[in-house]
Amino acid sequence: FARRLHKTVRKLLPDCEIRFIRSEDGSGKGAAMVTAVAYRLAAQHKARQKILDALKLSHEQLLEVKQRMRMEMENGLGKETHAEATVKMLPTYVCSTPDGTEKGDFLALDLGGTNFRVLLVRVRNGMRRGVEMHNKIYSIPVEIMQGTGEELFDHIVHCISDFLEYMGMKGVSLPLGFTFSFPCQQNNLDEGILLKWTKGFKATGCEGEDVVNLLKEAIHRREEFDLDVVAVVNDTVGTMMTCGYEDPYCEVGLIVGTGSNACYMEEMRNVELVDGEEGRMCVNMEWGAFGDSGCLDDIRTEFDLAVDELSLNPGKQRFEKMISGMYLGEIVRNILMDFTKRGLLFRGRISERLKTRGIFETKFLSQIESDCLALLQVRSILQHLGLESTCDDSIIVKEVCTVVARRAAQLCGAGMAAVVDKIRENRGLDFLKVTVGVDGTLYKLHPHFSTVMHETVKQLSPKCDVSFLQSEDGSG
Repeated sequence: FARRLHKTVRKLLPDCEIRFIRSEDGSGKGAAMVTAVAYRLAAQHKARQKILDALKLSHEQLLEVKQRMRMEMENGLGKETHAEATVKMLPTYVCSTPDGTEKGDFLALDLGGTNFRVLLVRVRNGMRRGVEMHNKIYSIPVEIMQGTGEELFDHIVHCISDFLEYMGMKGVSLPLGFTFSFPCQQNNLDEGILLKWTKGFKATGCEGEDVVNLLKEAIHRREEFDLDVVAVVNDTVGTMMTCGYEDPYCEVGLIVGTGSNACYMEEMRNVELVDGEEGRMCVNMEWGAFGDSGCLDDIRTEFDLAVDELSLNPGKQRFEKMISGMYLGEIVRNILMDFTKRGLLFRGRISERLKTRGIFETKFLSQIESDCLALLQVRSILQHLGLESTCDDSIIVKEVCTVVARRAAQLCGAGMAAVVDKIRENRGLDFLKVTVGVDGTLYKLHPHFSTVMHETVKQLSPKCDVSFLQSEDGSG
């Protein structure tokens, strides 16, 4: 019987290699085996939960984060405390938001990464109110990013020249706004002293210099056209102003993408670095550095420390490293490595791919957490990463992604709650209605990030009615 059975099965399934093993006392041993497996799974589940619990923040912890952010904001605004403050609260000299009567043709430059854009923006008011944009994207080669400042700004001016020719506008003198997404100290709307390069830029002779002057000098060297550089703008401010054109309540800008930052309209009397008591000024918070003083150490986990230690700027931008797209995938990878080493995932086998830094991109987080995604698709993403996973492994990976992204959104919400509450208290209001202009891939593309963030702001700032408006191309 056995021989015929084996022969028939093999004949019918030539592609499968099948072994038959005789069970000794299956029903007795089997019951014990089922129990043993259930015990093992329960113990593993408990071990995983214990590790993940460190990443789950309670309402009290989030309130504490909100209060600490508020204290750091006060330090950044104060004359005495500014030098030591980690959240720099830089004045931007932008003193009002759009009221809808603006009109005219303007040039804009947008430099924030490896690509650089030149735009012509036509603003119309009256019946045909709206904004019409033409732009062209230029790349900045690595050798120019890391060469001299003169080479970098000559390249930028070359691109402007090409764009004006492309638009048939050579010889027209237009007012120009310069979006420059690097930390700058501003003493005027049209002056920005570069504090430090980030994002892989290393051009010499720029740090400590006014970028508007560097641009003007390069324009003079070319002797082809003249431009009136009116404003240097941080990308968060650009986002706030873009949304402010659509919604008069918009007084806050937020970016949650590769990095994270925020700005808002502060009362002049609180901006101690600038003379004057009347009116308001937009403050660029540079909030990514929140926690650099050690005030978030009680909620940072071993995984945050590991990501920080191996980053380009250890010890810096600690808040950003817990909430922004550049780092979330790396936090997830560190947790998966830890689980695997403890035998709680991938049957305890660490693949070479999993050891590779940066392999787990943040876009995988968004894909894995997407509601319509079946576990088969999660498995295929893991397979693409060279990870042989079972169905159970896929469920665990999905849970890790959820926990990491949820914490990021909650922390971001706690920071935002501190901002809107400060605006409300500044104005002595019992209730504030305000809009936040938002940009950034993490906010826009992750399936749950925005929802969790909005809920957190609502819970932590019950006296504020906060709306969120997505910015379309705020930096340009």
